Amino acid sequence: MKKILPRASDIHSAQTLKELGNLRQEARSALDLAVVALAPSPLVDRLATAVGLLESLAELPADSPPVIAMVPKTLAQAKSALEDWRAWHKEYLDRRIPTG
Repeated sequence: MKKILPRASDIHSAQTLKELGNLRQEARSALDLAVVALAPSPLVDRLATAVGLLESLAELPADSPPVIAMVPKTLAQAKSALEDWRAWHKEYLDRRIPTG
């Protein structure tokens, strides 16, 4: 299934800015937990990249060329890294906590 990225004209919407803020906070928390849980390095690296980009973009004006150019791809990368983190974390917990 092909993911649809937001158009550059959508970057200015309040919803997109709110989504960026929420992703930034969630990615930061996930990165902290991934480090403590000794998650695989590639996963930690992807989360760190997402956090770094989200934090850098948050420092720039929403209508600046770097933000307009980078937000669609950054959103997709952050969401993908967070999905992979959730899957790894669930598997990790399932191995660590016996059921039944």
